[in-house]
Amino acid sequence: MNDEEKIEKIENHFFQIMKILGLDMNDDSLRQTPKRVAKMFIQEIFSGLNLKNIPRSSIFENKYKYNQMLIEKNITVYSTCEHHFLPIVGKAHVGYISNGKVVGLSKINRIVNFYAKRPQVQERLTIQIVNYLKKMLETKDVACVIKAKHLCVNSRGIQDTESSTITTEFLGSFKKDIEIRKEFLRHIGI
Repeated sequence: MNDEEKIEKIENHFFQIMKILGLDMNDDSLRQTPKRVAKMFIQEIFSGLNLKNIPRSSIFENKYKYNQMLIEKNITVYSTCEHHFLPIVGKAHVGYISNGKVVGLSKINRIVNFYAKRPQVQERLTIQIVNYLKKMLETKDVACVIKAKHLCVNSRGIQDTESSTITTEFLGSFKKDIEIRKEFLRHIGI
């Protein structure tokens, strides 16, 4: 099914949901909501489900022989909890040690964004980011920490507005060498 077909089907179903909720679908403020929601789902917040949206990676030879960790921190994460379809909002911190290749810095942000743009659990998101970078950079020395608020916890159920969730995934030196892991965590402020 192409994106336009998906949008049309979601629009029809969301229209029905709104009617079931008792909303006046003749109201000019609500009339276009099903189409807006359908487009938002396909083109924005769930665009990571479409593999054609995976970011093209700018990989370069590490000609400067930089062999320390490189960290991209405070990457904004907007995702959606797959259990309640409510937002997950937080920050990702990603690091790697080059094994001969480096990636354009904005690509790290784009990779985080791509995997976040799907119904998700934070644990899987953290692992997906690390595994993608490991494969792309051909290095086992990759780390990711995500700290996020889950609106399914903050705005419903327990309604705990102060809590947040931290997930980590460490591979290679980040996992085996406590000093490297400590350095990474110190740099990202955790």
